[in-house]
Amino acid sequence: MSPTTMDFTTKFVRSKNPCAQGYRWFVRNHQEGGDYQQVLDALVEAGRIDDACWLLNQFGPTDAVLKLDAVEAEALVFAGSIEVRGGIEVNSLVRAGRSIRAGGGIRAGRTIIAGEDIQAGAAIRSGDTLESGGDILCEMSIETLGAIRCGGGLRALWDVTCGGKFDAVDKVLVGQDLVVEGAIACGKDLHVRGAITGSDSIHARQGILCGASLRCALHLEAGLGIKATDSIIAGGSIRAGESLSAGHELRAGPGYGVFAGLCVQHEAWEASAMVSASVRPERLMSGCWAGACLV
Repeated sequence: MSPTTMDFTTKFVRSKNPCAQGYRWFVRNHQEGGDYQQVLDALVEAGRIDDACWLLNQFGPTDAVLKLDAVEAEALVFAGSIEVRGGIEVNSLVRAGRSIRAGGGIRAGRTIIAGEDIQAGAAIRSGDTLESGGDILCEMSIETLGAIRCGGGLRALWDVTCGGKFDAVDKVLVGQDLVVEGAIACGKDLHVRGAITGSDSIHARQGILCGASLRCALHLEAGLGIKATDSIIAGGSIRAGESLSAGHELRAGPGYGVFAGLCVQHEAWEASAMVSASVRPERLMSGCWAGACLV
């Protein structure tokens, strides 16, 4: 249960083992206790953004809703949900204990974090990480210099560019290209209407569907099938639970194999473990070669 005005006291805060500097600040400024959100606001105003995030980590979200026309600030930390008619522009961090919803874009110089969903009517830009406990829904593009961690599904109508790891628990749908510097992990289907470019490994628990070329620097793996309109090229192995289909080249890294039908009985390979590409790939270790793919 979130702290109330009466029980949010110095003794209550001390029981959470705060850092010495943060606790001294609280004693100086809120010796008689105070309202949870008022303390968060005061910490942000004092430039103690990390302390505000620590406090939110300790005491959790509330059901409060902050409704604004627009946000332009150094930082914003709110224990409940943030609903903004226009856009959100913060120099460092925007964080909500529950959801963040903006009719316009969301831009943060450092981090965007929500305990539940993040929704934006325009682009999302983060100078570091983008993190949600639920879905991330964006009507334009998403760009981060750090990781994307999504506790639900992710949908963006335009490009997604991620400077770190990309991790989504549910389905991912990208309207244009997906470019990721770290590993890509998708808990369900990965569907990208443009190209997929990964500088590490790519793993989807279900299938991968790509509307252009699919390239990754290390291993490529899907629990079901993998299909790309253009080439599929990996620096490591290519492993599919069912079929593999490339409009052009299908190539694993030097010394690595191409595997299809890993979750299909051998007797069913002709129907459910077909391998198609412009030419037969080298080191085709499993699956049924079906010749050139008519994409």
